[in-house]
Amino acid sequence: MSRGFACGTHPLPDLASPKPGETAMSTTGKQLFTTLDADGTLIVAIEEVSFPDPTGNQVLVKMEASPINPSDLAILAGAADLENASYAPGKFVATVPEPYNTGSKARHGLKLPAGNEGAGTVVAAGDSGSAKALIGQRIACVPGNAYSQYCIADAASCLPLGDHSAEAGASAFVNPMTALAFVENAKMDGQDAILHTVGASNLGQMLTRICNEDGIGLINIVRKESQADLLAKLGSTHVVNSSSDDFMGQLRSAIEDTGAFYGFDPIGGGRSVDHAFQAMEQVAVSRMAEYSRYGSNQPKRMFIYGRLDTGMTMLSPSYGFGWTLSGWLLFPFLQAAGSGTVARMRKRVLDNLTTTFASHYKKRVNLDEMLTKEAVTDYSSMKTGEKYLVTPWS
Repeated sequence: MSRGFACGTHPLPDLASPKPGETAMSTTGKQLFTTLDADGTLIVAIEEVSFPDPTGNQVLVKMEASPINPSDLAILAGAADLENASYAPGKFVATVPEPYNTGSKARHGLKLPAGNEGAGTVVAAGDSGSAKALIGQRIACVPGNAYSQYCIADAASCLPLGDHSAEAGASAFVNPMTALAFVENAKMDGQDAILHTVGASNLGQMLTRICNEDGIGLINIVRKESQADLLAKLGSTHVVNSSSDDFMGQLRSAIEDTGAFYGFDPIGGGRSVDHAFQAMEQVAVSRMAEYSRYGSNQPKRMFIYGRLDTGMTMLSPSYGFGWTLSGWLLFPFLQAAGSGTVARMRKRVLDNLTTTFASHYKKRVNLDEMLTKEAVTDYSSMKTGEKYLVTPWS
């Protein structure tokens, strides 16, 4: 059995909803909180807390595994100076420099939980039938406070994992649903090819498998030959290495072959989007029958869905006016897509959890271990293929 998942080591308490006249059992456990003060002091610490009894359609989940995704790092570490932070058991204190501190003014003084997603076993439920039906089942959930030994989740958002382990289900939502949503978004917009600027990431590998299965053209941009080799083994036919001397030439050739004038970028800062737009426009111009001072009429669209680089997004006036750049977030897309599409996506993830949507982890840490200097500075660097998994009970 995987490390940290042995229920025999940590017996599940009998936390079913009390009968009339009975007193509810108090549930306590460790939970991570992050607080940013107005002076830029960031405090991330593990605390012992009491968890409320679930009501209505809520369930109480004993958390067994939760990944540290780039989306979690915004409030967990952000732009803090982690090298010079003060570290103690179960806690670190760092400074967030300007202008990032002022940019986070809305959260000043708020003690926030962290951990978007995870998996665990339902140990108690509210009084709704759908919630009670989950008692004793291992589920994946998106509670927003998954770096915790327990959490409250809505039964409707829980994904029963069946025989899958908590480790297999811990990353069943953010990356799988995001990768699937890229393809769904492209299809809705009438596109049959996608450009992705961080192709070798965990999400990028899932996207490669999905595009192969769905017959969608895909251009993967990577930074190293080893990453290109990895994607080639997964069946990616258009991999472009940004460290190559002929990067732009390779990118233009891939766009010419696939027709990918539509892409997704998690980097945000720097010129990754700019390079994509330049190459797209150069391909489009090469197809024009006559010159236009306004550039091509070819629509070019890029979505920024992350901030791996917190610097400025730099664009150059070199691709006419037929381009659109916008932000992209998973939850607004799912709301717009509708319940039918979301249900179909969730079923596909569950059916292919250990194949198309498999996640791999560099290291497993408990709640206290995730706040050591070694761990924090490592997972905050967001290196491709080096994701951490938090196992709260290990």
